[in-house]
Amino acid sequence: MKEERVSFIVSEAHQADGWAGEGSSLAGFRAKKEEVEEEDFTFDEPCPKKQKTSGACLGQPSALPSSQAQDLRNELDMNWDLIELLSILTCVERWVCVNIISLLREENTVPFMVRYRKEMINHMDADAVRDVQLVYEELRSLAKKTQSVIQTLRKDGVLTAELEQNLRSCRSADELDHVYSPYKKGSKLTKARRAKALGLEVAASTLLDTPHTLDLRAWVKPGTEGLSSVEEVATGVEHILADMIAKDPETLTYQNKNKDIDKFHLYFDFTCNIQRIQSHQTLAINRGESLKILTVKVNIPDRVKSDFTRWCINNRWRPRTLAREELCAIIRNAVEDSYKRLILPFLTRSYRTKLTSAAEKESIAMFVRNLRQRLLVCPVRGCVIMGVDPGFRHGCKVAILSPTSQILHTDVVYLHSSGQQREADKLCNLMIKYSCTRVVIGNGTACRETESFFTDLISRRYCHPLDVSYCITNEAGASIYSVSPEAVKEMPDLDPNLRSAVSIGRRVQDPMAELVKIDPKHIGIGTYQHDVSAGSLKAALDGVVQECVSFVGVDINICSETLMRHVAGLNAGRAKNIAEWRELNGPFINREQLKLVKGMGPKTYQQCAGFIRINPQTSVKPSPHPVSVVPEKPAAKKGKGKTGVNIPTSFNPLDQTCIHPESYHVAQRFLSIVGGSADQIGSAGLRQCVESKVRTSSIEELAKTVDTTPETLKLIIDGLTQPPGFDIRQTDFKRGIVSMSDLRVGAVLTGRVDNTALFGAFVDIGVGRSGLIHKSNITLDKLPVSQRRRSLALGPGERVEVRVLNVDPQRGRIGLDLIRVLQ
Repeated sequence: MKEERVSFIVSEAHQADGWAGEGSSLAGFRAKKEEVEEEDFTFDEPCPKKQKTSGACLGQPSALPSSQAQDLRNELDMNWDLIELLSILTCVERWVCVNIISLLREENTVPFMVRYRKEMINHMDADAVRDVQLVYEELRSLAKKTQSVIQTLRKDGVLTAELEQNLRSCRSADELDHVYSPYKKGSKLTKARRAKALGLEVAASTLLDTPHTLDLRAWVKPGTEGLSSVEEVATGVEHILADMIAKDPETLTYQNKNKDIDKFHLYFDFTCNIQRIQSHQTLAINRGESLKILTVKVNIPDRVKSDFTRWCINNRWRPRTLAREELCAIIRNAVEDSYKRLILPFLTRSYRTKLTSAAEKESIAMFVRNLRQRLLVCPVRGCVIMGVDPGFRHGCKVAILSPTSQILHTDVVYLHSSGQQREADKLCNLMIKYSCTRVVIGNGTACRETESFFTDLISRRYCHPLDVSYCITNEAGASIYSVSPEAVKEMPDLDPNLRSAVSIGRRVQDPMAELVKIDPKHIGIGTYQHDVSAGSLKAALDGVVQECVSFVGVDINICSETLMRHVAGLNAGRAKNIAEWRELNGPFINREQLKLVKGMGPKTYQQCAGFIRINPQTSVKPSPHPVSVVPEKPAAKKGKGKTGVNIPTSFNPLDQTCIHPESYHVAQRFLSIVGGSADQIGSAGLRQCVESKVRTSSIEELAKTVDTTPETLKLIIDGLTQPPGFDIRQTDFKRGIVSMSDLRVGAVLTGRVDNTALFGAFVDIGVGRSGLIHKSNITLDKLPVSQRRRSLALGPGERVEVRVLNVDPQRGRIGLDLIRVLQ
């Protein structure tokens, strides 16, 4: 999941491949990892994607036609092979990289690839595919920038064939800038370029190739600055050699493969090995430095310089023939000058850049993981809910919502002042009037006092005969949403404070549908959001919202336009068109009718159809004639041909499943083999028929029989056997409370992960303060097998069993140890 690890580690296999010597590459600047602490799996485990796709090949390695493969290689017009470099940087097989790039170029979305093209991506998850996509886009951006630099230098008349090759060999933006910076307009003429302008490049080449023929006195030109003496000639030759050394791929590769590289230390009130510094520390240091509070220095031991100098003089830059002592001194001085003046600053910049990039990616990955967990919290369906936005002085705002999230009643009650009995009676009457048995309390100010109030009511069975329970939900972003244009449009007549109570209640009724209305940055997830690239963070969070919405699926007849925007393949414009079509023509009867919507072309339909559900409860009885779209502006259609298109008007049971329309014929063939019908979807009888058939014949054999892949057949079986509305998520309502003063060291409790940071996970155990499970206590043996490859392995919403390690009431801190993750 984390390509940032690759930024610092070169495996032995990669070194054996000799890749690092193929060209100048900042990506090759990696230190070998000598040892790994067993418990530190978050940052130092081997690249999981390579392990995931390099064992038994889950999919079939499919090679593109040679012409298409060559097009991919030549796409960027660089000196490196796109597929090979992408495979190295992401630790994913070449054939998988080829397939992912091809799918992306065909405008396939990540959710579509993960669900319906598993065999092509070798069963990679969405995060891994997005990582490949990100690196691919970075390489494309690098190539585009390289072409721009080459055109600029050509226009300025300074581009040479050698310089162009050096530019096209760059594998990172840092390296490109390193090569290009001396030639930028306004930059001082480098010492090497001044020496070359004097014609000393030939002398430098002669010194390396045939030093016995070099006479520096022959290059002396009295009266010419830079050539007036043998000393000036020697200095010019040194500068040219220093520049050659600093840009030589083999030299730079050796410098970064040196065994002492991981002895580099970063000093900031502490000494930290560059391989062990944590991402949150890097981001904090960067922030302090940007605020002019801290000064950061990368310290490189002198022995690294000594070893590097010795290798250059005795190996890489050793003259081919015997050289006189004064000429050897020139080479020695050039190596030292190159290291101190050119290589050392470049390495310092590049390592700081890599540390920052790795930290940003780790932080964004944390955001993504937390947001996914928050969006996939189980909805509470089929009951009336009371949303409570707690408060002291201005009272608790209350909203009662129907099972379909319609607002039944709103009010304000003052639970924490005199007259509590009167307010309790008021609440009880409301709950009995609307048959409300579920209370949702926001976790903001006065949360615990409000929770205590409801706990007391429940314990006294004050609302008998109703069986009332409550839960606490994260209200982060509710206040911001309550004054947003979206909320004003949805609830124009409500006070913003009451809108917050509505939002809190709906977060439990359908968390995903409500949270997609709020900017993910305001939901209270992740850390250091202001220290990472805003663009990268937004793209990652938008991607995971699309993944979650598509994974769960949407009922196209009742979902909001806002939720619809996040379905794979759709956007704001297409969602608006679908909503308008639905308003004009009534509910959709089948997926085929989506083709009648303006802007719904074949590719869009392919991407979104499998994630859209048509449920019989929300679709009306079909009309006796075909439905056709009625264009709002016939003159603007320009022959799109959607008017009068004949579409089936009957309900298709397969439309309520995750099965893609492109596989309907396979599903029907499979149903005929097992002796079932589409009308039996989700029934116990059909499930028994399918299980019996699978027991007698393997999935692989059945897949061949119905002419499909095993992956597609497994998805079809899931769609046919899962009951309508199937949901594996759990709720968390309760009837009791514990206080922080009741906690004892060693006590075993259950709780729900509230948030995670790079250093651990915060767990809500119902005492007003979240406890912290430090990352050192999240060990592999305590995790389910399916979660052992994930960084920190925990995310918001997961239920855990913990043991209290320490309690500090004065500071409000609770230390926890993870016992196990509850399934």
